[in-house]
Amino acid sequence: MATTRETGRTGAEAAAGLLPDADRFRWLLGLVVPAAIVVAWHLLVATGVFAAHQLPTPLRVVETLYGLSASGELWGHVAITVQRVFLGVLLGASVGVVLGTLTGLSGLAADLLDPLLQSLKNIPSLAWVPLFLLWFGIGEGAKVLLIAVGAFFPVYLNLSTGIGEVSEDLLEVAEVYDLGRIESLRRVVFPAAVPSLLVGIRGGVGLAWMFVVAAELIAASEGIGFLLSDGRVLARPDIIVGSILLFAFLGNLSDLAVKEVKNRVVVR
Repeated sequence: MATTRETGRTGAEAAAGLLPDADRFRWLLGLVVPAAIVVAWHLLVATGVFAAHQLPTPLRVVETLYGLSASGELWGHVAITVQRVFLGVLLGASVGVVLGTLTGLSGLAADLLDPLLQSLKNIPSLAWVPLFLLWFGIGEGAKVLLIAVGAFFPVYLNLSTGIGEVSEDLLEVAEVYDLGRIESLRRVVFPAAVPSLLVGIRGGVGLAWMFVVAAELIAASEGIGFLLSDGRVLARPDIIVGSILLFAFLGNLSDLAVKEVKNRVVVR
């Protein structure tokens, strides 16, 4: 009887081993809604709910992007936009780390700076554009600085909060070992605040993609935002929709990259 049970259990385990790991395919669930949207999109155009000059078919958008890619034009626009986002995030995150650390460690600095910065973060991206154009012109500097503004606030807010909420137990341990101010920051405070910093960077990258649209729509001669604006001028909805999808794809790709880094660092 026991042998029969063991045989049955062994057979069940073997069968389970042959089945695919469900967790490995969970990411496919994220494709269900986009696929349904594409189908609905195609049907809306095919049935005449939207005219072709208002909304192109998904296939038409793919053909347009392929044509731009084959000619090399698309890669130039993508490269300059990615470069602007990278530089903007680098600058904004750097300033965010400095001020976030300062206000997180010093109550006086928080009292002096935080009310102003909390107010500035509520200003929409487009509201900065006229001032930046007036101050910095239409060159790359204005675009990168505008993107940096978007990337700055999530990094600053999350790091300042993360440092301020470091466990008292950890600080007491640092005092017990007499680490000193600098060593306490390096070995206790900053490592404890790393998860908050990475959450801020993730949010900053997302806002950077929103701010780059504002920068490139207003004053640019190249970039995905320029391509989007050019599609409007030429009355080419296929270029407009394709540009929007490019922003979505690149933004999601960068978000996944930061998320992966966060998961690896936090686990360690």
